[in-house]
Amino acid sequence: MSHGSFDIKSRRAFLAGGAALLSGVASPVLAQDGADTVEIEEEVSEKVRHNISSFRTLRWQPYFANLHKGAILVDTTSRALHYWSEDGETYKLYPTSVPLSEEMTRRGRTSVVRKVEGPEWRPTPSMLKRNPDWPSYVGPGPDNPLGTHALYLSWTYYRIHGTHDTRKIGRRSSNGCIGLYNEHISELFSFAKTGTQVLLI
Repeated sequence: MSHGSFDIKSRRAFLAGGAALLSGVASPVLAQDGADTVEIEEEVSEKVRHNISSFRTLRWQPYFANLHKGAILVDTTSRALHYWSEDGETYKLYPTSVPLSEEMTRRGRTSVVRKVEGPEWRPTPSMLKRNPDWPSYVGPGPDNPLGTHALYLSWTYYRIHGTHDTRKIGRRSSNGCIGLYNEHISELFSFAKTGTQVLLI
């Protein structure tokens, strides 16, 4: 069963089908600060999140200065992950799960520092404090909360990973990480590199 992602070839059909939805939506342009970062003012960021209230394709330029090693944008409001390849030829859009609460949600710039197929899972100390009955370790397999693949970020404990529980996708259901269907994290895993830029808004 396919859970629907968009690549560059299907974008035209998607845009044509959603022309009424997309018409009149402004594309904010943000000031670039240096070769590899884009500063997002709070008021502009709020406007961006308001404009992404529906699941739709985006351009990378408002969020990144370049596509060096590719770029991943996670929008926690629309619960969508956007990926652009370094050459700009590949664009993907995936539905995600997002953190349960604002307190668990981290926003800002990070990057992929490690890629693991068949990840192991150890709950963080704060997770074990909230859920003392949880196991301290789960190996790779169908019971692993990280699914089949994980992209580890430079922020401690934060990952973009799969999930075997497909009910979580599209919901506030995680303890801080960003979850994808296993078939989607497998595809993203094949595209993303160590060093791929990541921005959570």
